[in-house]
Amino acid sequence: MAITGITPEERSLIKSYLLLMFIHKVFERDCRIIQESGVFKTPQLYVEVVENGAKRAAILLREVKQEFASRTIKVFDIHRGHNGIEARYACRGYVGSMEILWPSFREEMMSRMRVYLGLSPSNTRPPQVAAAGH
Repeated sequence: MAITGITPEERSLIKSYLLLMFIHKVFERDCRIIQESGVFKTPQLYVEVVENGAKRAAILLREVKQEFASRTIKVFDIHRGHNGIEARYACRGYVGSMEILWPSFREEMMSRMRVYLGLSPSNTRPPQVAAAGH
């Protein structure tokens, strides 16, 4: 029986896994920086917000890993290169690779991070207009 390759849903799971791994690391790093910076008067408030985002990402990452186990998917050899993220994976015996270029990876990361922080998926603030002085 020939292996038909990887389905679009499985590719999407792998992409989500990569995004969630990086998002979780960014949130953890940001918490550390906020706590250690000495710049904030109330760092615990900001850390709490970012930690909640990190918790949401961790929960989703755990769910993706459970789905990996049920579908026999393993991601290995993740590399951050000049052009983007590249990862090799095995799925039901099929070995392949996925590359996501930085612009789209960052855009999706930012959109997801905003949602995990309880914000709108995209920054939809109206442009600020300088008030005319008289």
